[in-house]
Amino acid sequence: MSSNYEQELNVALLAVQRATQLTKSVFHQNAKGTLNKSDASPVTIGDFGAQALIISALQANFPNDEIVAEEEAKDLRENSQLRDLVYGLTQEAKLSDATAEQTLGGPIASADKMLDIIDKGDSKGGNSGRIWAIDPIDGTKGFLRGGQYAVCLALMVDGDVKVGVLGCPNLPVSDSEPLREGIGADASDEEGKFGVLFSAVQNQGAQSRPLSKAGLTQPHPINMKPISNVSDATFCESVEAGHSSQGDAASIAQKLGITKPSVRMDSQAKYASIARGAGDLYLRLPVRKDYVEKIWDHAAGDLIVREAGGQVTDVEGKRLDFSLGRTLKENKGVIAAPREVHGRVIQAVGEVLGAKQ
Repeated sequence: MSSNYEQELNVALLAVQRATQLTKSVFHQNAKGTLNKSDASPVTIGDFGAQALIISALQANFPNDEIVAEEEAKDLRENSQLRDLVYGLTQEAKLSDATAEQTLGGPIASADKMLDIIDKGDSKGGNSGRIWAIDPIDGTKGFLRGGQYAVCLALMVDGDVKVGVLGCPNLPVSDSEPLREGIGADASDEEGKFGVLFSAVQNQGAQSRPLSKAGLTQPHPINMKPISNVSDATFCESVEAGHSSQGDAASIAQKLGITKPSVRMDSQAKYASIARGAGDLYLRLPVRKDYVEKIWDHAAGDLIVREAGGQVTDVEGKRLDFSLGRTLKENKGVIAAPREVHGRVIQAVGEVLGAKQ
């Protein structure tokens, strides 16, 4: 395990790339195998399969690391038909580069082994040691409706995010394509239109590269777009009103003089989009007092935006704290923006939210 996280980044990139291949195969099927978890959020066979592949790769390379992941295998243990379907998908999702596949430890040995692997994501998290955070399909509802979703992986060491990787299959490969509703609708399985792999290592900058079905393609650095006048900004927010207060966001935009309509999209693709300069601001505003964010929904995106020259805090201006377990229990909401305007955005957020109290 290297101090500059070169091995960790390589494994994370390849693991996300292979898992993204599985999610793409499910994305194109009409029957996506939706279940409902106890919290009523949809889960697909893609979530289970992607989580199994990523944890399998991490276990092969870093067997002593802990893992915080969203899914558990209980539903698959009770439904052998679904279990076998997911296992079959993990066997089909292979990178065509033999060295890359070898790095990931090859295919999972059996369906029962797959269930045990999925359940390895049960770490409680915390501020000590090496802990990976996985969201196998972030933006499940976007995935189900054919919109944006992301395969997310981050490494935290003593509660600090060191490596972050996002696979965004439905974002356009070009970093210069502006953010708009329906972006990435022409994504396909062709090389060059397969989506984008974003990554960052602490103090080493952020990068993007085209997703591939083989080994890793060449990366290039990404940066937040310089912005001198916040009124020119494009901001993105969640599609789901249950995830972020869209009315408050509109009021904040008005206060900042922003006239462009917001771009609503699912998943950490929002973090990726502003990190490469396709958009400028990401607002995720609290919808209720007891809502607590999960670390896997933000860890990778937080690092990628900060390494691209942005600032990420909660609505009160505090850094996101990933050292407290599986949730961001000390943070409320998320504000991501270029450093030079972040303070102005926080001020407007405070004025709008403060007026409601």
